[in-house]
Amino acid sequence: MVFFLLFSRFFVTLQRNLERTLMQTNCHMSMLVHEQAKKYGDREMLIYQDFGGKEWKTLSWSQVSATVMQVSNAMLNLGVKVQENVGIFSQNSVQYIECDFGAWGIRAVTIPFYATSSEQQIQFMVNDAKIRFLFVGEQDQYDKAHRIFSLCPTLERIIVYDPMVTLNDDHSAIYFSEFLKLGEGLPRQTEVEKLQGEATFDDIANILYTSGTTGDSKGVILTHGQFHAAFEANNKCVPVGERDRVMNFLPYTHIFERGWAILSLTEGATMIVNTHPLEVQQSMRETHPTCMSAVPRFWEKVYMGVMDKIEHSGVMQRKLFKHALAVGRKHNIEYLSLGKKPPVGLHLEYEMLNRTVFSLVRKELGLENAHFFPTAGAAVSAHVEEFVHSIGINMVVGYGLTESLATVSCNHLGEPWTVGSVGIPIEGIDIKISEEGEILLKGPTITIGYYNRDDLTKAAFTDDGYFKTGDAGYLKGGELFLTERIKDLFKTSNGKYIAPQMIESKLLVDKFIDQIAVIADERKFVSALIIPVYSHLEEYAREHGIVFSTREELCTNPQIMEMMKERIDTLQQQLAHYEQVKRFTLLPNPLSMSKGELTNTLKIRRRVLNENYKEEIDKMYAD
Repeated sequence: MVFFLLFSRFFVTLQRNLERTLMQTNCHMSMLVHEQAKKYGDREMLIYQDFGGKEWKTLSWSQVSATVMQVSNAMLNLGVKVQENVGIFSQNSVQYIECDFGAWGIRAVTIPFYATSSEQQIQFMVNDAKIRFLFVGEQDQYDKAHRIFSLCPTLERIIVYDPMVTLNDDHSAIYFSEFLKLGEGLPRQTEVEKLQGEATFDDIANILYTSGTTGDSKGVILTHGQFHAAFEANNKCVPVGERDRVMNFLPYTHIFERGWAILSLTEGATMIVNTHPLEVQQSMRETHPTCMSAVPRFWEKVYMGVMDKIEHSGVMQRKLFKHALAVGRKHNIEYLSLGKKPPVGLHLEYEMLNRTVFSLVRKELGLENAHFFPTAGAAVSAHVEEFVHSIGINMVVGYGLTESLATVSCNHLGEPWTVGSVGIPIEGIDIKISEEGEILLKGPTITIGYYNRDDLTKAAFTDDGYFKTGDAGYLKGGELFLTERIKDLFKTSNGKYIAPQMIESKLLVDKFIDQIAVIADERKFVSALIIPVYSHLEEYAREHGIVFSTREELCTNPQIMEMMKERIDTLQQQLAHYEQVKRFTLLPNPLSMSKGELTNTLKIRRRVLNENYKEEIDKMYAD
């Protein structure tokens, strides 16, 4: 009987994988949009807003295919060569997508920069990659590119996406509409098709410069073969399909969003291009996506927002919601996540609450038709993970790196999973845990190395060819669990090891905490720098008669400090005594990218933080 059940499950999985393989178009990316246009024609491919516009517009697969061909022709007329590096310095946009695929159509390499990158970062990357042609988004990106132009010997031309950008009497810059005219009538199409026929999976597709928490950026080389292998493996475990409406939230520069977005296109999904991340929640309510990749911080803010609304509602509403959450947790976490069938009574109660209470929460978020939501990029708090699942949203937690072309492992929708794990390794990935506990990787999705940095490439691999992730973890029951980031592991002066990100993830669920940086390395106890949610703090002060005239006064008020201490102590009860935050400082201003305190992916640069806030940190250890 057991054998029969195992065989049946294997057969069903095999059949499902075969069906999905037949649906997916996993050709070379130089031809992807064009092959999908043959399949889908006038069907909606992109939903977007013009730069500065509020109206949502659409483009079909055929329309995008035609523009991508025009971009390929224009790039050849501009002088772009095979495997030449082309820079894209922009927020998410339709033009960004068209340039990526247009460049791949002539075997060029695209190098995406974060829209928030500094002038120094842009200068370094342009010079390191010897970029001649740089595409930019809006005024801010153009201004930075213009200022560093004379400092970049190879840079010849800036092409500007947003037609409202003011050009500074700049003969080196043209608008994207002018650039497209170089490809009108497809004058080089015969050559484009010849290059597409010569394209190989060994060609480089992207060089992604990691923002780095410790030093200069390094360019991760990603080939078309890596993308092809990643799409094949993810197709077997990530059920995005042609009925899905996929919201772009993270920047295309982020490998998670890049891999996820193109995977969605291979499956025929419609893509919603969200240009400005701060507007994502409004965009969700207006466009109703079914899927969206996100970092844990997004869901932490959703969690805090919902819980804050509940706290400010009536007594009966609070009781109802807490009861609904308890039922949702029991049904979705204690049964479904473990692969067990919920009792009939529990299932019926959950379905009733799901159609009433939880459906209202999802509607408020714009997720009436929620399918599933890949989440990775940092540690996911157990509180948040359980909450999201309890309200009926399928959070698919995963793990990956730029060097692994995103996914190393992920939860599989409809299969058992464990709160706290980062899922099951995808097919083709060989995971080994070193004696020190480091996760080591080998497989067809792993980078061949770092651009222009043979020294870093050599140091990144073991003698037997495994990539060293820098993350510690373990495998249990087929699932991967992360324990800490080895490079970020702190050792107190008492000899105790502290994992700061684990502590930070536990405290970030508090509605009063926006950002937090744990301090512990070579210190006698754990402390923290905390950026509060100022609006909540100010509201609390008004409700409790606390007088203040500046944020500095608010952040040092004894009543505020006592309130925050009580909340922190409650959240860290399960931590070992030596892991608990003993002292903290509330900062009156948020951590900043401009001051080097955050990377473009909003990771903390701890070394810079220790320098910028040396006085505040020393004060916490003064006695």
